[in-house]
Amino acid sequence: MSGQTPPRLVDLAGSHLLRADDLDFPTLESLPTELFPPLFLEAFTGYRTETLKAMVQTWPFVRLPLGALIELPHVGPLQAVLEALDVLLAQKVRSRRCKLRVLDLRNTGQSFWSMWSGASSYGCSGSRMAAVAEPRSTTKQPSTPLKVFIDLCLKKRTLDNFLTYFLRWVEQRKTSVHLCCKKLKIVSMPMDNIVKVLSMVQLDCIQEVQVSCTWNLSTLATFAPLLGEMSNLQGLRLSHVHVSAFKKQEHDHVVQITSQFRRLGHLRDLHLESPSFLEGCLDQMLRCLKSPLDSLSITKCWLRDSDLTHLSQSPDISQLKSLDLSGVSMTDFRPELLQVLLEKVAATLQDLDLDVCGITDSQLEACLPALSRCSQLRSVSLCGNLLSTAGMEKLLRHTAVLPCLRQERYPAPQESYRPRGVLLEARLAQLRAQLLEILRDLGHPRIIWISLSPCPRCEPGDMMKGTQTQRARHLFNANGKRKRGRRAAEGRGGGASLQGAAIDSGRGWDFHVQVLLESDMNLCASTWETHVDELLLRRGW
Repeated sequence: MSGQTPPRLVDLAGSHLLRADDLDFPTLESLPTELFPPLFLEAFTGYRTETLKAMVQTWPFVRLPLGALIELPHVGPLQAVLEALDVLLAQKVRSRRCKLRVLDLRNTGQSFWSMWSGASSYGCSGSRMAAVAEPRSTTKQPSTPLKVFIDLCLKKRTLDNFLTYFLRWVEQRKTSVHLCCKKLKIVSMPMDNIVKVLSMVQLDCIQEVQVSCTWNLSTLATFAPLLGEMSNLQGLRLSHVHVSAFKKQEHDHVVQITSQFRRLGHLRDLHLESPSFLEGCLDQMLRCLKSPLDSLSITKCWLRDSDLTHLSQSPDISQLKSLDLSGVSMTDFRPELLQVLLEKVAATLQDLDLDVCGITDSQLEACLPALSRCSQLRSVSLCGNLLSTAGMEKLLRHTAVLPCLRQERYPAPQESYRPRGVLLEARLAQLRAQLLEILRDLGHPRIIWISLSPCPRCEPGDMMKGTQTQRARHLFNANGKRKRGRRAAEGRGGGASLQGAAIDSGRGWDFHVQVLLESDMNLCASTWETHVDELLLRRGW
């Protein structure tokens, strides 16, 4: 006797309906809720537009997660859905079955469709269905605007056919359709087109904005009033803003931009790449912040002593968890500036990135006591700075007391290079042995990543551009001999990985020395942490 569970009557009924022609309204009015998702999937993928229109008008759920099903440029089924919504929005009395209030065009909702097509041909087990299915209403539903959610990525000079069609559809129905965008990314589009697109969006719905194209300061000033209307914005990323040569006009633009931060009461993450307009006037932006930040990144630009002073005095960094000032030249800054800044964030800071800042031994030594009080610190990166072996030793001793520190990236000591930046491999092996002795002396299991960047004194242009070419190329085994790093490429960019070697220091802990090849690979924090966790697990830590 077969142990296979016989099909349920509802499954057999669904199979019969799928073989039928277009479903009519009376059938859909009495159709069990659990059959709607699988039948909708079949109609959508099979381009059965009349069935789609009927199902949209009787959809028994509040939300229709359509974004997970759309495959551009095949937008015929989506157009059928929009036509059905036109009928629905025009109805004074809707079907009592219909609960639809939200059309979701984001790439989400996979769990909804997989749940309803999991345990059987058409849905989950009866108990799971009962938890999700919504009871039929016996009263007329109030007429409220339909919310349409979409993530916008404006990456072309002109809109594609679908987005043009969709935005025109929204524009013609402003009173009955509210377009909500949680994430906005601008890669390349004329400002006139950006303004036109955003005029159709409920700007107070936007929570994340990323501008990845190169703008003049005047262009950013034009965008600033729109930014100010995004009252629920939580994350802002801006990159490559060029400054005008006309100082008076430039100052006016900076005021226009920074004043909008007063309207962003929910801003938590602020990332500014190459914000050259902030040199000497960072305080203007800081004064306009309305709430404490969780993450602050100001990279690849020139700042002044006064800017760092204002930053350390700002009350809105007192709860900072992540601070990234990589590529900000600090060589000529007073040593105590960095110390005061770290003291301000010591209680909450978890991630610190000071790569390619031109930090010297004296500056590092001044801030080490403050760094050692960052008890929540999980990762620190100082690659590309001007540190000696003595400075590295002091750094390792001060960071040894940090209980949460898991990721440490430091530059090879300056003694590893000739005056013109040529790597001395024999000298590097000696310095490695010294660092191993320091770790043995500290008696604390640690994995340290050493970056063999070009000598910062020989590459001043690369320091400010943030291009760290010719990263580490070697791994050293326990005998100090060079061992080639193998890069296992799985595609390009984030798909690449580096095969490393963990070196036993002789007392049950490892010292991991690796030159990172970062010119064509980004090792993100999550990947790094996974790698470290696996290594610690193998060592029984």
